[in-house]
Amino acid sequence: MSRIGKLPIKIPANVEVSYNEAAIIVKGQFGTLEKTIPNIIQIEQNANDLTVKLKNQTRSNRALHGLYRTLINNMVIGVSEQFKVTLNLRGVGYRAVVQGSSLVLSLGYSHPVTMDIPNDISVEVVQNTTVNLKGCNKENLGLFASNVRSWRPPEPYKGKGIIYEGEIVKRKAGKSGKK
Repeated sequence: MSRIGKLPIKIPANVEVSYNEAAIIVKGQFGTLEKTIPNIIQIEQNANDLTVKLKNQTRSNRALHGLYRTLINNMVIGVSEQFKVTLNLRGVGYRAVVQGSSLVLSLGYSHPVTMDIPNDISVEVVQNTTVNLKGCNKENLGLFASNVRSWRPPEPYKGKGIIYEGEIVKRKAGKSGKK
Protein backbone atom coordinates (compact mmCIF):
# COMPACT_ATOMS: atom_id res chain seq x y z
CA MET A 1 0.00 0.00 0.00
CA SER A 2 1.23 3.47 -0.86
CA ARG A 3 2.35 5.61 2.06
CA ILE A 4 0.84 8.70 0.49
CA GLY A 5 -2.23 6.90 -0.86
CA LYS A 6 -3.40 5.67 2.52
CA LEU A 7 -3.44 9.15 4.12
CA PRO A 8 -6.94 10.63 4.51
CA ILE A 9 -7.86 13.85 2.69
CA LYS A 10 -9.31 16.50 5.03
CA ILE A 11 -12.32 18.29 3.54
CA PRO A 12 -12.85 21.91 4.69
CA ALA A 13 -16.33 23.08 5.67
CA ASN A 14 -16.90 25.15 2.51
CA VAL A 15 -16.07 22.30 0.05
CA GLU A 16 -18.54 19.82 -1.43
CA VAL A 17 -17.31 16.52 -2.89
CA SER A 18 -19.43 14.26 -5.07
CA TYR A 19 -18.24 11.16 -6.91
CA ASN A 20 -19.37 8.14 -8.85
CA GLU A 21 -17.56 5.24 -10.52
CA ALA A 22 -16.14 7.39 -13.32
CA ALA A 23 -15.44 10.88 -11.94
CA ILE A 24 -15.06 13.06 -8.88
CA ILE A 25 -16.40 16.62 -8.69
CA VAL A 26 -15.12 19.10 -6.09
CA LYS A 27 -16.98 22.41 -5.57
CA GLY A 28 -15.70 25.24 -3.44
CA GLN A 29 -15.51 28.97 -3.02
CA PHE A 30 -13.04 29.48 -5.91
CA GLY A 31 -14.56 27.15 -8.50
CA THR A 32 -15.49 23.64 -9.52
CA LEU A 33 -13.03 20.95 -10.61
CA GLU A 34 -13.80 17.59 -12.17
CA LYS A 35 -11.46 14.63 -12.70
CA THR A 36 -12.08 11.24 -14.25
CA ILE A 37 -10.79 8.37 -12.16
CA PRO A 38 -10.00 4.82 -13.24
CA ASN A 39 -12.32 2.06 -12.08
CA ILE A 40 -9.59 0.47 -9.91
CA ILE A 41 -9.75 3.47 -7.54
CA GLN A 42 -12.43 3.41 -4.86
CA ILE A 43 -13.33 6.50 -2.78
CA GLU A 44 -14.86 6.37 0.69
CA GLN A 45 -16.22 9.48 2.37
CA ASN A 46 -16.52 9.84 6.14
CA ALA A 47 -17.78 12.86 8.10
CA ASN A 48 -15.11 15.36 6.98
CA ASP A 49 -12.48 13.33 5.16
CA LEU A 50 -11.99 11.16 2.07
CA THR A 51 -10.04 7.93 1.78
CA VAL A 52 -8.73 6.62 -1.54
CA LYS A 53 -8.53 2.83 -1.76
CA LEU A 54 -7.67 0.23 -4.38
CA LYS A 55 -9.97 -2.55 -5.51
CA ASN A 56 -7.07 -4.94 -6.22
CA GLN A 57 -3.38 -4.75 -5.39
CA THR A 58 -1.08 -5.01 -8.41
CA ARG A 59 2.14 -3.17 -9.07
CA SER A 60 0.63 -0.74 -11.59
CA ASN A 61 -2.44 -0.16 -9.42
CA ARG A 62 -0.31 0.71 -6.39
CA ALA A 63 1.51 3.29 -8.53
CA LEU A 64 -1.82 4.99 -9.28
CA HIS A 65 -2.94 4.92 -5.64
CA GLY A 66 -0.69 7.74 -4.40
CA LEU A 67 -1.08 9.68 -7.64
CA TYR A 68 -4.87 9.89 -7.50
CA ARG A 69 -4.87 10.65 -3.77
CA THR A 70 -2.55 13.60 -4.46
CA LEU A 71 -4.61 14.79 -7.45
CA ILE A 72 -7.82 14.74 -5.38
CA ASN A 73 -6.07 16.51 -2.49
CA ASN A 74 -4.85 19.23 -4.89
CA MET A 75 -8.41 19.67 -6.14
CA VAL A 76 -9.70 20.15 -2.57
CA ILE A 77 -6.93 22.64 -1.71
CA GLY A 78 -7.41 24.51 -5.00
CA VAL A 79 -11.14 25.16 -4.63
CA SER A 80 -10.80 26.14 -0.97
CA GLU A 81 -7.58 28.23 -0.92
CA GLN A 82 -6.27 28.63 -4.52
CA PHE A 83 -2.70 28.06 -5.62
CA LYS A 84 -0.29 30.93 -6.22
CA VAL A 85 2.83 31.18 -8.38
CA THR A 86 5.02 34.29 -8.39
CA LEU A 87 7.33 35.07 -11.31
CA ASN A 88 10.07 37.70 -11.10
CA LEU A 89 11.39 39.38 -14.24
CA ARG A 90 15.14 40.11 -13.95
CA GLY A 91 16.79 42.09 -16.68
CA VAL A 92 17.17 45.60 -18.00
CA GLY A 93 13.85 46.77 -19.44
CA TYR A 94 11.94 43.58 -18.58
CA ARG A 95 8.34 44.43 -17.68
CA ALA A 96 4.87 42.94 -17.64
CA VAL A 97 1.44 44.52 -18.12
CA VAL A 98 -2.06 43.05 -18.10
CA GLN A 99 -4.18 44.42 -20.97
CA GLY A 100 -7.72 43.07 -20.93
CA SER A 101 -7.50 39.28 -21.08
CA SER A 102 -3.86 39.10 -22.16
CA LEU A 103 -0.45 39.42 -20.54
CA VAL A 104 2.01 41.63 -22.42
CA LEU A 105 5.69 41.04 -21.65
CA SER A 106 8.64 43.23 -22.70
CA LEU A 107 11.60 40.87 -22.55
CA GLY A 108 14.29 42.48 -24.69
CA TYR A 109 12.95 41.25 -28.02
CA SER A 110 12.19 43.67 -30.86
CA HIS A 111 8.48 43.09 -30.21
CA PRO A 112 6.32 42.69 -27.09
CA VAL A 113 5.24 39.14 -26.24
CA THR A 114 1.45 38.78 -25.87
CA MET A 115 -0.04 35.75 -24.12
CA ASP A 116 -3.75 35.04 -23.66
CA ILE A 117 -4.69 34.44 -20.02
CA PRO A 118 -6.80 31.28 -19.45
CA ASN A 119 -10.24 31.79 -17.90
CA ASP A 120 -9.45 29.92 -14.67
CA ILE A 121 -6.26 31.89 -13.90
CA SER A 122 -6.04 35.43 -12.52
CA VAL A 123 -2.93 37.52 -13.19
CA GLU A 124 -1.75 40.48 -11.14
CA VAL A 125 1.33 42.56 -11.98
CA VAL A 126 3.14 44.22 -9.07
CA GLN A 127 5.84 46.87 -9.69
CA ASN A 128 6.12 45.97 -13.42
CA THR A 129 8.54 43.10 -12.68
CA THR A 130 6.60 40.77 -10.39
CA VAL A 131 3.75 38.68 -11.81
CA ASN A 132 1.38 36.88 -9.41
CA LEU A 133 -0.62 34.01 -10.91
CA LYS A 134 -3.56 32.49 -9.00
CA GLY A 135 -5.86 29.62 -9.86
CA CYS A 136 -7.67 26.63 -8.41
CA ASN A 137 -6.34 24.07 -10.92
CA LYS A 138 -2.70 23.39 -10.03
CA GLU A 139 -1.98 21.66 -13.33
CA ASN A 140 -3.20 24.54 -15.52
CA LEU A 141 -1.51 27.12 -13.30
CA GLY A 142 1.86 25.39 -13.53
CA LEU A 143 1.51 24.95 -17.29
CA PHE A 144 0.71 28.64 -17.83
CA ALA A 145 3.59 29.69 -15.55
CA SER A 146 6.03 27.47 -17.46
CA ASN A 147 4.76 28.87 -20.79
CA VAL A 148 5.41 32.42 -19.56
CA ARG A 149 8.83 31.39 -18.28
CA SER A 150 9.77 29.69 -21.55
CA TRP A 151 10.10 33.09 -23.25
CA ARG A 152 13.18 33.93 -21.14
CA PRO A 153 14.42 31.09 -18.91
CA PRO A 154 17.10 32.21 -16.43
CA GLU A 155 20.62 32.16 -17.80
CA PRO A 156 23.62 31.23 -15.64
CA TYR A 157 26.06 34.06 -16.48
CA LYS A 158 24.18 37.24 -15.54
CA GLY A 159 21.14 35.68 -13.86
CA LYS A 160 18.70 37.41 -16.22
CA GLY A 161 15.36 35.90 -17.19
CA ILE A 162 11.99 34.96 -15.71
CA ILE A 163 12.53 33.33 -12.33
CA TYR A 164 10.12 31.59 -9.96
CA GLU A 165 9.97 33.15 -6.50
CA GLY A 166 12.45 31.38 -4.24
CA GLU A 167 14.35 29.79 -7.15
CA ILE A 168 18.11 29.93 -6.94
CA VAL A 169 19.97 30.37 -10.22
CA LYS A 170 23.44 28.82 -10.12
CA ARG A 171 25.86 31.32 -11.56
CA LYS A 172 28.88 30.49 -13.69
CA ALA A 173 32.15 32.41 -13.64
CA GLY A 174 32.25 33.17 -17.35
CA LYS A 175 35.46 33.99 -19.21
CA SER A 176 38.54 35.09 -17.41
CA GLY A 177 41.13 37.02 -19.38
CA LYS A 178 44.83 36.17 -19.83
CA LYS A 179 46.95 36.66 -16.78
